[in-house]
Amino acid sequence: MGLLDSILGRSRPVRPDLDRLFGLPAAALTLQAGTGFVPAGTGSVCFAAVEGGAFARLKEDVRDLLDVEAAAGPEASPVTYAPDAYGYTWLTVRRPAEDLITLVNDLHAVNALLEEAGFGPNLLCSLTAFRAPADDAGADGHRARDLALVYLYKRGTFYPFAPRADRAESRDNALELQVRGLLAGDLAMEPDMERWFPVWGAPGLGGAERLPGP
Repeated sequence: MGLLDSILGRSRPVRPDLDRLFGLPAAALTLQAGTGFVPAGTGSVCFAAVEGGAFARLKEDVRDLLDVEAAAGPEASPVTYAPDAYGYTWLTVRRPAEDLITLVNDLHAVNALLEEAGFGPNLLCSLTAFRAPADDAGADGHRARDLALVYLYKRGTFYPFAPRADRAESRDNALELQVRGLLAGDLAMEPDMERWFPVWGAPGLGGAERLPGP
């Protein structure tokens, strides 16, 4: 950062480091040991879609790549695209819950393909879903059943998002803070909690969608 940037309080954007996604499998083991949450087998990439044939062709290339890989596993369904009311698109991949490594590889490949094609500015976040065991409702019976680890593309950091099933658009803040502490040694956790954007209704989670800003 230059002298003028320091004086004016400006900071340069963090260069995305997609390889940080590969820390998720180790983080998942830490998460399961500390909270009981296990991979749900769902991952997604959120991006702002743009008009044009090149982008449409790229979407099909990504779909073809991941569909071919998914065909090798009977429990893995093809990749899907789902637009929302805010102009964003969720690309969702489903794998067997125990195959988190392959799911993370898929998320990395999608991000890398979009980035290499010049659509990096359109990428917002990647989300990996986790789920509590059926017999684990938390000490008060109301702990969040779903949990997501969200990777902010433009920040190169992760944060936990835990929507509560018993209340509309309510988060389990205690669980989120617990997860942040547990995973501090495994992932680059986002220090600014104002950037822990809610992603209601993201693939693998419940509620109405609200997506993070650029």
